[in-house]
Amino acid sequence: MRLRVATYNVHRCRGLDARVRPDRIARVLEEVGADVVALQEVRRRAGDRPAVDQAALLAEALGMSVFFAPTRTMGGHPYGNAILSRLPTEPMAHHDLSVAGLEPRGCQHVDVTWGPTRVHVFNVHLGTGYRERRQQGLRLVSEAILLSGRFAGPRLVLGDFNEWAPGLTTRLLRGHLRSVDVRRHLQRRRTYPGVLPLLHLDHIYHDDGLELVSLRLHRTRLALMASDHLPLVAEFGAAAAD
Repeated sequence: MRLRVATYNVHRCRGLDARVRPDRIARVLEEVGADVVALQEVRRRAGDRPAVDQAALLAEALGMSVFFAPTRTMGGHPYGNAILSRLPTEPMAHHDLSVAGLEPRGCQHVDVTWGPTRVHVFNVHLGTGYRERRQQGLRLVSEAILLSGRFAGPRLVLGDFNEWAPGLTTRLLRGHLRSVDVRRHLQRRRTYPGVLPLLHLDHIYHDDGLELVSLRLHRTRLALMASDHLPLVAEFGAAAAD
């Protein structure tokens, strides 16, 4: 049994044609076919003729449950991260990673039941500033969040880390989790922007209890238009017991 997951910054469902099209994002996610999707930059309601709940629309279109974790408001409406799941899922927490004076950021945590295994899924969107990410990385990789010691199953950390060169957050996460090797699986080191990748912003980290089977960047004509990011898709199996 395989677990397919994806991380995808949907850019408020605003495509390269400047059109806000959540239905287009839904079609991209249908192509991906993931069991669990970590989304960043989701607006709870967007547009005014009529207003659209992006998180609910995506969940309904895909037949998945949705868990939304707002970090701030945009245009008067909640904006933040969301996790979609086809598997039994329990929302656990939303951790504030905000740094004073800068855009609010967060880490969303849900638990997913995958066969007999409880997988602790974390959806992360970090800031764009170097010093900002250092503070956020220390908070993320701490006993308050990832190192709490309360986890009964493997941890899976996905998201847009905005860390294009290995920094403190990368080093801290790699000290406790495995990092999927984008260069080995994709023959490239960069994931963003989708049309002409120049930076490596999208990352996936996992515990030894999950074994990476495959990794791909979902690059189709539709995905290239739907957002400035592309979905990073990983498939896992259960690691063999020692």
